[in-house]
Amino acid sequence: MGSAVQSAPGWKLFGKVPPRENLQKDSKIIQQEYEARTGRMYKPPPPSTRRKNIEFEPLSTTALILEDRPANLPAKSVEEALRHRQEYDEMVAEAKKREIKEAHKRKKIMRERFKQEENIASAMVIWVNEILPNWEGMRATRRVRELWWQGLPPSVRGKVWSLAVGNELNITPELYEIFLSRAKERWKSFSETTSENDIEDAGASVADREASLELIKLDISRTFPSLYIFQKGGPYHDLLHSVLGAYTCYRPDVGYVQGMSFIAAVLILNLEEADAFIAFANLLNKPCQLAFFRVDHSMMLKYFAAFEVFFEENLPKLFLHFKSYSLTPDIYLIDWIFTLYSKSLPLDLACRVWDVFCRDGEEFLFRTGLGILRLYEDILLQMDFIHIAQFLTKLPEDITSEKLFSCIAAIQMQNSNKKWAQVFASLMKDNKEGDKNHSPALKS
Repeated sequence: MGSAVQSAPGWKLFGKVPPRENLQKDSKIIQQEYEARTGRMYKPPPPSTRRKNIEFEPLSTTALILEDRPANLPAKSVEEALRHRQEYDEMVAEAKKREIKEAHKRKKIMRERFKQEENIASAMVIWVNEILPNWEGMRATRRVRELWWQGLPPSVRGKVWSLAVGNELNITPELYEIFLSRAKERWKSFSETTSENDIEDAGASVADREASLELIKLDISRTFPSLYIFQKGGPYHDLLHSVLGAYTCYRPDVGYVQGMSFIAAVLILNLEEADAFIAFANLLNKPCQLAFFRVDHSMMLKYFAAFEVFFEENLPKLFLHFKSYSLTPDIYLIDWIFTLYSKSLPLDLACRVWDVFCRDGEEFLFRTGLGILRLYEDILLQMDFIHIAQFLTKLPEDITSEKLFSCIAAIQMQNSNKKWAQVFASLMKDNKEGDKNHSPALKS
């Protein structure tokens, strides 16, 4: 390849086609080649008889308005020239208005960004110096809860999440290493020749749920694909693989379930490896997550029923609209709950949802769902079943933190003076009484 091609800037890096040498041919050579191929003589078109005014070369639509007409055309009248001048002045004035408006918009965005950065910096000082050293005494105070609602500073987010989730399972970093070693042994034991289809079949059929270790490999590449950091060869690929693998060995009764990779990935982005595993295992041990990841249909139905109680309370029109299409919460809620919104919302917004979820528990997951429905209520009321399902499965990417959280704040988690926990408990009680009434022992 010639040196000229080699020096063409960036063509290798960006996959561009390198420039060809001698790209332009002389017009006479092209004519001769054409005649040789076709046996025809080329006759150039007769020269135009229309006189060109070389001086008249309008460079824009503005010039067309202001310039005098060519000499071969009638001149503009005084009225027309004045009108064109007025139109031009109006165009310039409108352009200036747009420019000023855009400048104000940019300044506003910059001011908001600086303000947000200042708020994060001042909040970080409060969290580091006041709240975290006195965690147990301050976590439930009104001041801390209000500060918490505004979103945690990224630098303390992982620490606050760990403290809020807790470690009821008493997992230690050493225990994590034990289960990670077991996972690595299991990976070695799988045949290298096993196809992906065989792996999926094995994961579904083998009684020992640790067989789902291999399913993890298939799912990691689908985790935040736009970030690339979890893809094979990415800096967090092996780390995510390790945390998920260790968990499947720690909880073979649960195994790996699609959606877990998103939760583990968010924790890995905010915590060290062992701490991420500890938070992950404890988070998935909460009643709501355990019900969903173990696919406990009875418990899942209770959560959906409780959700619908508050859905009807807060958004009666949309509730009836969904009912008219028999559109049930499982159609959209399962994906939201499985990934704790990390797949459905922009990552920074999902992290803010996690912040308050760690503060308020499972109730906030369902409150967030209602907030999303409230935010898009007007749009959803115009849609049919298929379009609603598609819309809620893939939410708009331009969803903002301010708009969503103002809608979440407007959701009242109280029905007939009963809060979420009380409504859910009453549903559980009704279920138990129903089971007793249908018990064969009682009938006999």
